[in-house]
Amino acid sequence: MRIGQGFDVHRTEPGEGMTLGGLWVPCDLQIIAHSDGDIVLHALMDAMLGSLALGDIGQLFPDSDPRFQGADSASLTQEVLALCLTRGYSPSNVDLTILCEQPKIGPIRDAMRGCIAEVLHMTRDTVSVKATTTERLGFVGRGEGIAVMASVLMHSHGT
Repeated sequence: MRIGQGFDVHRTEPGEGMTLGGLWVPCDLQIIAHSDGDIVLHALMDAMLGSLALGDIGQLFPDSDPRFQGADSASLTQEVLALCLTRGYSPSNVDLTILCEQPKIGPIRDAMRGCIAEVLHMTRDTVSVKATTTERLGFVGRGEGIAVMASVLMHSHGT
């Protein structure tokens, strides 16, 4: 078994919505990013890569590379999964915490869990999505950005 953790932060600005955990979420904000800005999957990819000491998404998918401009984070996550599988590891369970004032995560939590489970070829009951505010403290509390913490437990296929 291997454990990984990931963390990501993105600024937000007024907009028409954002992608979180593979799910399009209509709201009054958008995430500022080089790719599609799916901060949930970004933190998750870093956790998976970290569990196997394979670096981070900045090394694998640098924002200086125009190929990743607007890239679909679900596809990038599947690339990270494939890399882990070639090393003989799969995720056993995923635990995510989203720190934001908006959008409200409660109403979309189950749909997001389903999207993440589908991307990782897992069952929904192995994907946990939690959310919290920062009680209006700091950049998250002021609505200037969103942060995500991710943990993943990887198991070996015994290869």
